[in-house]
Amino acid sequence: MIIHGDEPGQIRLIRKLYRPGNYFMQGDEAVSYGAIFAGCRFYAGYPITPASEIAETMARELPKVSGYYIQMEDEIGSIAAVVGASWTGLKSMTATSGPGFSLMQENLGYAVMTETPLVLVDVQRSGPSTGQATKGAQGDFFQARWGTHGDHPIIAVSPTSGQDAFWETIRAFNIAERLRTPVVVLFDGVLAHTRELVRIPDIEEVEIAYRKLPANEEEAKLPFGDPHGDGVPPMPLFGHGYFTHVTGSTHKENGLRDVYTPGVHDKLVRRLHRKIEQNKSVYEKYEEHFSDDAEILVVSWGVTARPALGAVLRAREEGIKVGLFVPKTVHPFPGERMRKLGKRVRAILVSEMNLGQMILEVERYVNDDVALKGVNKIGGVPLTVEEILREIRGVA
Repeated sequence: MIIHGDEPGQIRLIRKLYRPGNYFMQGDEAVSYGAIFAGCRFYAGYPITPASEIAETMARELPKVSGYYIQMEDEIGSIAAVVGASWTGLKSMTATSGPGFSLMQENLGYAVMTETPLVLVDVQRSGPSTGQATKGAQGDFFQARWGTHGDHPIIAVSPTSGQDAFWETIRAFNIAERLRTPVVVLFDGVLAHTRELVRIPDIEEVEIAYRKLPANEEEAKLPFGDPHGDGVPPMPLFGHGYFTHVTGSTHKENGLRDVYTPGVHDKLVRRLHRKIEQNKSVYEKYEEHFSDDAEILVVSWGVTARPALGAVLRAREEGIKVGLFVPKTVHPFPGERMRKLGKRVRAILVSEMNLGQMILEVERYVNDDVALKGVNKIGGVPLTVEEILREIRGVA
């Protein structure tokens, strides 16, 4: 386990505060405890349903681990504070829902351009606009990918349960730290407010990563260079004696602004993409159920993956050869695996709580001879096992 700073002291403190065992908690609380176990020590946010319980839990727990909680004036200020805190070396997080996520997009782009590790939890609710503030949804799939402007890479993960939320939040921090990039956690209002059993592990069971720091003065002088050839620059932290220039404008490897030279922009933005593309092993994750002999494949994500699995189990009891594919990292989408699975099956059903978003990603990777159909539902009520099962029977 790696915690920047006082590792033995951190371990003793976590063990004293959080005893391993099974707890009954909301999904929002599971996200919060996952963040604390991952080493998060700064949270800035603004209350918004259905993400407010994350803020409440962090406000209560962060001071216990010598962390900092700030309620900001709005969502724009929240992510700005998180960016600033990250540059001092604190693992930092914010959480919001759809309308707040929209407000955070400009500074999310700034975090991508300045290569600032942070975690942004979007607890999705029905939209557009205010929509159904207390109801869950999965309508922010493409907002997470394309919400901010320009050619930018993004990584987004999506838990399927409270237990999963604990571990996926830890994974989000590890990805952010290893690749020096913001990571979005696409959660949803259904799981956020569902109370269920969550096992809190011993801290020694948790793998924790921390960002690369400059090995010497020369690396510190190139905060946006690529000294190790993996596309990920070491990060010189504010307050550690370095002179570091950070700007959202196009900049050279030393951080100084250069918005006029085409080659400077091309080199920078291509490296931002390359560090994601060539480090797929750091972030790509998916689950498969019964895919070996499947003739029909259900693809689902987040909360909807749970009734999807129930429907697949019921259908297999009826003798239908159906499998389930669940991307846990939804961006970048696991297209190569989707392409291979698409060659084995004759029909694919994509179930999600929207009018069809992930299905467009699936469509990019499957042949025209595969029957592709969306199983969609909006209105704040989750899809049921029976509704998905009926669609499976329809293509069997």
